Amino acid sequence: MPRQALLRNTSFLFATCGLAVAGIAAVAPARPALARVVIDTSRPDSDKAQDAARMPAMMIRFAQIKPKQTVVELLPGDGYFTRVFSNAVGARGRIIAVEPGKKDLIRALSRDPRRGNIFLSSGAFDRFAADGTADIVWTSRNYHDLKGPSVPADTAARVNKAAFAALKPGGYYVVLDHSAAPGSGTRDVDTLHRIDAETVKAEVIAAGFVLDDESPLLANPDDARTAAVFDPSIKGRTDQFILRFKKPG
Repeated sequence: MPRQALLRNTSFLFATCGLAVAGIAAVAPARPALARVVIDTSRPDSDKAQDAARMPAMMIRFAQIKPKQTVVELLPGDGYFTRVFSNAVGARGRIIAVEPGKKDLIRALSRDPRRGNIFLSSGAFDRFAADGTADIVWTSRNYHDLKGPSVPADTAARVNKAAFAALKPGGYYVVLDHSAAPGSGTRDVDTLHRIDAETVKAEVIAAGFVLDDESPLLANPDDARTAAVFDPSIKGRTDQFILRFKKPG
């Protein structure tokens, strides 16, 4: 579906699903358990302050994350979604945080007795520790880091291949990132930390996936996509795409 059509359909999506636009209230009335996943007193205040912009409950819904599942989170950063997904899959689920170099925060999360379902994979991030057993592979605001002159040219291709191998047949690979200008490809990955969604689609499909769905939930038509994502004029409010790919089978 063309981008503008997706944006026009946003209000219809909210109306038919009973969804609120902002914050942790963005869950359907029929899924009150999702609200409990997000409303967690152990989550840092800094995480909660981002909820309105990052819509964690809606991301769980879109990614199809359910209790007892195995979720591989590629490059989890500060652990924002790691904590949310840990709650979503529950004690009988697993979160595998793939973070090369043993980032201190993720290592601490994996040792937190309240989050015994988080496991750290600190080896190469194109070798996931869940071959053929994962239900979801997720990466947020990181795909552009797999591109550009600072990494080997085949990095994204190797990661996409590893995601395919990690998933069960029918599993989902979800990519969320900052939008670059249409047709710009990978031009802005180092300078603006943005990437063209169409480039991501082409690369992931080339790895064997099929595009299952895309969402306008984090779209911002007021973002001209010409400023770096850390620029104060747009930080926290960038136009972002969300793509869900499926492993056939």
